[in-house]
Amino acid sequence: MKPITPCLWFAGDAEEAANFYVSLVPNSRIDTVFRSPADTPSGAAGTVLTVEFTLNGSPFLALNGDEKAEYNHAVSFQIHTRDQAETDRVWAAILDNGGKEIQCGWITDRWGLSWQIVPERLTELIKDPDSDRARRAMEAMMTMVKIDVSALEKAAK
Repeated sequence: MKPITPCLWFAGDAEEAANFYVSLVPNSRIDTVFRSPADTPSGAAGTVLTVEFTLNGSPFLALNGDEKAEYNHAVSFQIHTRDQAETDRVWAAILDNGGKEIQCGWITDRWGLSWQIVPERLTELIKDPDSDRARRAMEAMMTMVKIDVSALEKAAK
């Protein structure tokens, strides 16, 4: 069986979205751009129908549908970042490209897709065996929009 591939629906800008996503995450690439061999409700023959892309080893498919999809936060994608610099870079890229900040590390991109930008240190702190440290880190995280690792570490202490 092949890996499960999330299919993301776009209204004509699947290739632009896929190119943006691969720019966010290391070890990512566009694999295949498929042009429709026939007219469809989403476009004429020869227009981009699907884009297969890989984000750090995980396959995705971007599909040009005939109308705008309405995403919601019930499905989101996590980007696990190494440190604050990487967190800041990914966050800024999404925000500067029409994204919207939410809270607790959540941000939506300009297409409405929800992302969680999760520094590795956040996960370590909220899973700390010392339940008081973990609680303090979690409480601090709940007050944040973009995750601030140094503020989490101060709160945990």
